[in-house]
Amino acid sequence: MNYSIETNALETLKSDLLVVGVYSNQQLTFAAKAIDVAMNGLLTSIINRGDIAGKLNDTLLLNVIPNSQIERILLVGLGEQKPLTAKNYRKALAAAINVVKKLNVNSIAVSLADCDVEKADLTLKTRQIVEVFEDALYQFTECKTQPADEIKLKNIVILATDSTAQTGLAQGLAISGGVRLAKHLADLPPNICTPTFLAQQALTLAGTFEAIETTILDVADMEKLGMGSLLGVTRGSREPAKLISIEYKGGEANAKPIVFVGKGLTFDAGGISLKPGAGMDEMKYDMCGGAAVLGTLQAAAELNLPLNIVGLIPATENLPDGQACKPGDVLTSMSGKTIEVLNTDAEGRLILCDTLTYAKRFNPEVVIDLATLTGAVLVALGRVPSGLLGNDDALCNDLISASETANDSVWRLPLWEEYQEQLKSNFADLANIGGKDAGTITAACFLANFTEDFRWAHLDIAGTAWRTGSAKGATGRPVPLLTQYLLNRVHA
Repeated sequence: MNYSIETNALETLKSDLLVVGVYSNQQLTFAAKAIDVAMNGLLTSIINRGDIAGKLNDTLLLNVIPNSQIERILLVGLGEQKPLTAKNYRKALAAAINVVKKLNVNSIAVSLADCDVEKADLTLKTRQIVEVFEDALYQFTECKTQPADEIKLKNIVILATDSTAQTGLAQGLAISGGVRLAKHLADLPPNICTPTFLAQQALTLAGTFEAIETTILDVADMEKLGMGSLLGVTRGSREPAKLISIEYKGGEANAKPIVFVGKGLTFDAGGISLKPGAGMDEMKYDMCGGAAVLGTLQAAAELNLPLNIVGLIPATENLPDGQACKPGDVLTSMSGKTIEVLNTDAEGRLILCDTLTYAKRFNPEVVIDLATLTGAVLVALGRVPSGLLGNDDALCNDLISASETANDSVWRLPLWEEYQEQLKSNFADLANIGGKDAGTITAACFLANFTEDFRWAHLDIAGTAWRTGSAKGATGRPVPLLTQYLLNRVHA
């Protein structure tokens, strides 16, 4: 999709379709008023008929616009005439693009950046237009022999009052590009997106951006490092495990890096503790954390952020086999701590703990891991926010602030020492599960045992990384959150 910013007078605009906003009291936005004047009150007369009430998400398409270089106009309801919340702004944008993508139009002009939105300047509003539109226009067609219904739209012009919208456009394109990469990798079937395939994507990223270097550790490398916990998970799979290390060097040479660790289970059958068959196909999404790390690194490189960033992705499968890890096995992690495996389906924390230990060699400023770690987070929080836990209040607060700006919600859960009691083992230093209570918290408590030497936060994205049901597909979260966190670090 081609995007551009237009700051010239609306009276000279030429487009297949113009998107304008209308409030529920039948009032037009500033841009819509200018168009209405230029068209001798056409919009006012239509609104006065009562064909659109202006409620949030209402839409009305005008197919014939006489004596104009604009061929169609789409009126979009904005609700009450007051600043929109960020979520309602995105809802209005989604309502608009969902109508537009079904039309036979090549180009559109969007005037919704002139809406008043709470805590959002022109840069952020422009960025949200790109992000919402790109999310709606995404299609996964790689594995279909019959092409999907073609979207005719090719050009989107965002109408703005000044050139600061260009910054929002650049951010929106970078973030939506990272989201698209994360979505595509996650939506690929697990027989294509294997650990080796995921590693190849990281190498491709390094070939695309000069500031990125990628190193791939294989099983022999991990054996030398003593990653017994990670390798314990891989034993049931014939696909060789990979530990993917991506370094983005955009900052000063001696500046400590921000380290992202993304769970990369390209398929999780649960191992010997086999999952139920219903819905198991969705376990290809157990690598969404790794995919989001790749997407975030791509966005950072696109924006040339003056930061040093490291992405670490432990990539493997978790399958049942004669050599697979068994309940009751004791694994020795890279840190030297021993782990009693009570449930082989609690494998994400087993590959993450060795990767978190490995992260220490980068002397990190902070470490943030993201993982589709627990079904319990869906019980606690549903599919709206990602779960957030961590050992540093300032880091967690920074992530919460970034989530509010990016509209990529998180909710913090406690990480109190009392929960560590549930991880006690009679036969090892700790068990890999803590029982049925507080599953999301005890999973993070397990990881906390391997993060004592640095500031750390954990994002449980099992409820937000993909949609299920008829709309099944990856969301690309939390790429917007992590990119906003990086932007905030740059501008701090």
